[in-house]
Amino acid sequence: MLSFRLSRHLSTLTKKPFRRIESAKQLAKRMGPLPNTYAEPVRIAVIGGTGLRELPGFTQVASLDISTPWGAPSSPITILHHKCSHNQKTVAVAFLSRHGAHHQIAPHEVPARANIAALRSIGVRTIVAFSAVGSLQEEIKPRDFVIPDQVIDRTKGIRPFTFFEGGVVAHVPFGDPFDEGVAKIVRACGHSLEGEGVVLHDRGTLVCMEGPQFSTRAESKLYRSWGGSVINMSCLPESKLAREAEIAYQMICMSTDYDCWHEGTADVTVEMVMGNMKANAENAKHFVTAVLDELAADKNSELVQAKHVEGSVKFGLSTAQSHWSPEATKKMNWLFPGYFN
Repeated sequence: MLSFRLSRHLSTLTKKPFRRIESAKQLAKRMGPLPNTYAEPVRIAVIGGTGLRELPGFTQVASLDISTPWGAPSSPITILHHKCSHNQKTVAVAFLSRHGAHHQIAPHEVPARANIAALRSIGVRTIVAFSAVGSLQEEIKPRDFVIPDQVIDRTKGIRPFTFFEGGVVAHVPFGDPFDEGVAKIVRACGHSLEGEGVVLHDRGTLVCMEGPQFSTRAESKLYRSWGGSVINMSCLPESKLAREAEIAYQMICMSTDYDCWHEGTADVTVEMVMGNMKANAENAKHFVTAVLDELAADKNSELVQAKHVEGSVKFGLSTAQSHWSPEATKKMNWLFPGYFN
């Protein structure tokens, strides 16, 4: 599960093998400058790599630099337009590159609080996150997709992981770390592409480790004994922060290797991961596009707005508002404007 695997750049997924990767400057020169503002709320976001901009049917319309009380996000937020096949309406999708525009941010350095806060500030209420993962089970083969429904946290506490600190305390339930409503749509989209080569596993337990080093062989075997299905370095604290921000969150995982537990295969390498990702590029591209198209349908409007989790944070607050510190008050009002009035 290399740091390359963490949210593995969709740029590698959406380009043909051996095609020279276009730099950010080259892309900007070809596309021309984008507006740095966008007037309407954007409800759907994807966290992944820069290649999503290359998906068919999506047009870049803005690039937003947002400053939050938790710092700057990993990258500018690109706003994309897509014409929904269900109703022919143009819908906006926000895209954020988790590890930076050039994959220069290590797993433990990802400013996850800034990423989630910035997305919420522009109206995002549903996030689909893409990640390449290592398989911990024989039946999950390289190039298979997994829609996880559980997480085991093996990070080491060095990543800031909550918005509620420094003068305000809240305890937010996390028993089911992913959003089942969004997951149902993702699974249905994956199964609809089975005739085109997509192999989908509907559920699984994702082990999130610290990195950037890979697991030892002993660790890999331990995670298997716990019932782990796949392993990466990017799900946490991203999914926890999304829950705190009342955002529906689901990760799509693509297996690229068998980690180091499988005695019949070579240990994971960068070359192995990249090779399987390139070979599965079209399937990954079609899968992500299908999910975004389905989420944009009118029938999924309330789900995408996360009405089912709206207001949940208020029930988790342990600190009376009159006792919040000035700094905590400032941050809470930035993240939830008008929420506590």
